[in-house]
Amino acid sequence: MTDSSQKEDELAGTEQPFVQHLVELRDRLVKAFIAIAVVAVALALYPGPGALYDMLAAPLVAHLPAGATLIATSVISPFMVPLKVMLMTAFLIALPVVLYQLWAFVAPGLYSHEKKLVLPLVVSSTLLFFVGVAFCYFFVFGRVFAFIQSFAPKSITASPDIEAYLSFVLSMFLAFGLAFEVPVVVVVLARMGIFSIQKLKDFRGYFVVLAFIIAAIVTPPDVVSQLALAIPMCLLYEIGIWAAQVFIRHTKAPDEDAATSS
Repeated sequence: MTDSSQKEDELAGTEQPFVQHLVELRDRLVKAFIAIAVVAVALALYPGPGALYDMLAAPLVAHLPAGATLIATSVISPFMVPLKVMLMTAFLIALPVVLYQLWAFVAPGLYSHEKKLVLPLVVSSTLLFFVGVAFCYFFVFGRVFAFIQSFAPKSITASPDIEAYLSFVLSMFLAFGLAFEVPVVVVVLARMGIFSIQKLKDFRGYFVVLAFIIAAIVTPPDVVSQLALAIPMCLLYEIGIWAAQVFIRHTKAPDEDAATSS
């Protein structure tokens, strides 16, 4: 057998699994998009895009002056903005299915100790992001809007634009969702050996300053929203240090356990 035929055989042997992986990835993506589409259709039927936007705007509307409403400055805004809210909501509701499809694609190639490492991080980061968004919507928005309206002159009638409000809401959701990922970041840094647990503990004071700097940058220039972001970040940092100690003990590879015991 010639060298060229051997190379062809080797290529033929590696091509088929690669194609199978691509086919499986396509099937997983199709299933994820179908899940999002099904949820989007269900939301379009009930409660509908307009009602979803009304729910999103409820914290602001509750603190507007009597008779004031949100306005649309663009011709297509009354159609496009609620549609964007519906698609965003559909993605968030279908996110567990999307993450499951991603996990089902990746998990067969992982060792058992790697599965113990990846799966808890994926689940916890998703839950923490949702908790951050919920905290922002149910707790922060009401207090921020009340604080802002308390400074509004009586000669001004507030009528925010629906697109501007959606942009503000998305930026706040993203800021609080990512801020609540602090424990996951701490666990990953400790598990990868970038920082030891003791160094993370010594960094507490610096992190408090960093948390307030981040809050001042990503939130509106009011004390309420900055405190509402910075204080939870500091508390979550402490939770992350505790979780890192537990996580490291339960996600060691077999060779790491052997090295530790020896």
